Amino acid sequence: MGDSRHVSKLGTAAITRWSLLILRDLLIGTTRFNDLARGLPGLSRSLLAKRLRQFERAGLIDKVGSEYLLTAAGRELEPILFGLGEWGARWTFGEPQPEELDAGLLVWWMHSRLDTSTFPGKRHVLCVRFTDDFRRYWIVVESGVPSVCDADPGYPVDVTISSDLESLYQVWLGRIPLSHAMRTGRVEFTGPTALTRRMPAVLRLSPVAGYADPVVRAS
Repeated sequence: MGDSRHVSKLGTAAITRWSLLILRDLLIGTTRFNDLARGLPGLSRSLLAKRLRQFERAGLIDKVGSEYLLTAAGRELEPILFGLGEWGARWTFGEPQPEELDAGLLVWWMHSRLDTSTFPGKRHVLCVRFTDDFRRYWIVVESGVPSVCDADPGYPVDVTISSDLESLYQVWLGRIPLSHAMRTGRVEFTGPTALTRRMPAVLRLSPVAGYADPVVRAS
């Protein structure tokens, strides 16, 4: 059983939608202020700073240099937060609405969930090309550390991911199995076969994707 004193210190006023989303991102490995802000559009930087100070006072995080690291008490929130995520995935996730389809945000979410450890070398570059959005994005993984570029970084591309925005959202949320999206041409990987065949393992999905009710069942 977790120590309820941490929750009482936090205060019910601070336990809001944004608080849960900030803690979620901390749990999946986002530790820097700018990265937290970029992954939570709509949250003002001043409110983010306020919530992080509250979490620190409540003993949920420590600030070490420029990083915010969860304490043992903060990590004990994981089953609670992902339990809520499971409930949301099962009961409230539906088709993405047009106003929710943000290409840059989707790529930002995706970049932190990539595992390119089976690729050779220390630098891996993925280009994300949306068929219904003129913008291009590059995900550069240097020695296991990913970053997102909205301009060509100038490195050779290992694999290009092509998809319409809604389809990639549906795959990311677990609503459409990646195998089905690939088979129907909704998502395509272009590059050396030795790398493209690894992409289903490289592209790890949303942390709650496994709880979503698929629109299309895997076959």
